[in-house]
Amino acid sequence: MTTNTGARLRSNVAARLERLPMTRYQRSLFAIIATAWFFDSMDLGIMTFVLGSIKTEFGLSTAQAGLLASSSFLGMFFGAAIAGMLADKFGRKPVFQWSMIFWGVGSLLCGFAQNVEQLMMFRILLGFGMGMEFPIGLSMVSEIVPAKSRGRYVAILEGFWPLGFIAAGILAWLTLPLIGWRGIFIALSVPAVFVFIVRRYVPESPRWLEDVGRTQDADRVTTQMEQRVIALTGGKPLPTPMVSADTGEKVNKRALFAELWRGVYAKRTVMLWALWFFALLGYYGLTTWLGALLQQAGYEVTKSVTYTIYISLAGIPGFIFSAWLLEVWGRKGTCVLMLVGSAIAAYVYGQVATAQAPVAQLIGAGLCMQFFMFGMWSVLYAYTPELYPTRSRATGAGFASSVGRFGSLLGPFAVGLILPMTGHTGVFTLGALSFAAAALIVIVMGVETKGKSLEEVSS
Repeated sequence: MTTNTGARLRSNVAARLERLPMTRYQRSLFAIIATAWFFDSMDLGIMTFVLGSIKTEFGLSTAQAGLLASSSFLGMFFGAAIAGMLADKFGRKPVFQWSMIFWGVGSLLCGFAQNVEQLMMFRILLGFGMGMEFPIGLSMVSEIVPAKSRGRYVAILEGFWPLGFIAAGILAWLTLPLIGWRGIFIALSVPAVFVFIVRRYVPESPRWLEDVGRTQDADRVTTQMEQRVIALTGGKPLPTPMVSADTGEKVNKRALFAELWRGVYAKRTVMLWALWFFALLGYYGLTTWLGALLQQAGYEVTKSVTYTIYISLAGIPGFIFSAWLLEVWGRKGTCVLMLVGSAIAAYVYGQVATAQAPVAQLIGAGLCMQFFMFGMWSVLYAYTPELYPTRSRATGAGFASSVGRFGSLLGPFAVGLILPMTGHTGVFTLGALSFAAAALIVIVMGVETKGKSLEEVSS
């Protein structure tokens, strides 16, 4: 292939993808990635519902329980950072598949842990796989879906987290008395076989292929996608792609960590790292302990799991509203709204989360809190991959997620330390302050990306 032809292919792939109408084909690719995300989320969310039982079985102090709850986030810290760089070097698809294997094996081993030290090690392995999957799934969806639908679909992808969280709660409610927390972990390892579906049906990102110079592969994958779309639209011709004047001069410029700190990307990196750190510090500091906190407040195990499931139901309208608002109002405004709402709702919940409070009051405050917190997640995942170019998108999203996992690691452990001193009120005040700090960061440093192609945003 000549250099001119290669340049033509490089300049055309993004434009060819952007002009494609959304059809059942793209939605099926999205559904496969989202299903893997759903199973992953179940594995992560289950600790909220079984931490109290594990704490009782092993006779853990609150500090030890907090350390155990944080262990998976240590794995996620390393998994997210490493996976991003690997995906930008070797491709999105193989790294995504390996992530599923890691979390499946980790979950299986958790079920056979003989002591808390082993359980902690296996949770780190499980977390490593989960940390790998999140930034790669984001990159894959954002690079397949055109700009006019990208924010909504990435936000919906994140909506599979509350669905997975709720499903984990229902699973715990139905099976915890029958098979215990060990049986639940073993059961949650089975969906990792979904990796074979991903391997067979999900293509490599054509944007990544063109960016690493594999122009023939990029053209072939893009052509296959075009043919599928044409077939599903009854043979209707596709619009002519708007070819960019950029002839692909960046094709050999590989993703480097240092690039995250050059030009406009430096400010975006600082903003994203701080946003992810404070948002996840607040979120996981609270949700990982929700069930155990209710038990400590005097609610029995069954009621604490039931109430936590009820509260989590608000996450569904939360992420749907956020997904809609992202495209109507924009990323920055929606992000600030969800963070401020999370801060206020978390503080209020901390005032009523006692055994003496009326149940309706407890559930009402919890519903508001989860509505905003799950809406916040939708914005985080839609916003982050848009702020970097293709060559470093997974690296940028991976390191932002990795820094966030440091907040995730610190949050549950910090709660375990301060709970005996400050009680529920202090715990939820800490969460509220974390969300408020994240909102202030976005107000000061955030940029708007609504309606722009990935190439426009990164130029």
